[in-house]
Amino acid sequence: QVQLAESGGGLVQAGGSLRLSCAVSGRTGTTYIMGWFRQAPGKEREFVVAITRSGGSRTYSDSVKGRFTISRDNAKNTVYLQMNSLKTEDTAVYYCAARRALYGTPIFVRDYDYWGQGTQVTVSS
Repeated sequence: QVQLAESGGGLVQAGGSLRLSCAVSGRTGTTYIMGWFRQAPGKEREFVVAITRSGGSRTYSDSVKGRFTISRDNAKNTVYLQMNSLKTEDTAVYYCAARRALYGTPIFVRDYDYWGQGTQVTVSS
């Protein structure tokens, strides 16, 4: 079984920065495609960004492109989401997700096999 644990959320003013982490445990001998999603109150969970197993390719949603950066450290089984220039509309619970596949950076919730519990990010004006 694979467990994902997010951390790093919190309250920040608009224009500020936060760095989220997602630690992967369990079957650590396997490297997964990783993604970040978010869900605001009353809205569906939406794609934020995904990264390939090697970290060589990334796909960002248009809403965060140029402000957010995903990275990974496979030696530490951890994925990071650096969020800069935060806006109030970035307020949401952020989830990391893992996919058992070799290639690609899928953008749909249904494509991921494992999910973390989420971490709250609140951006105040």
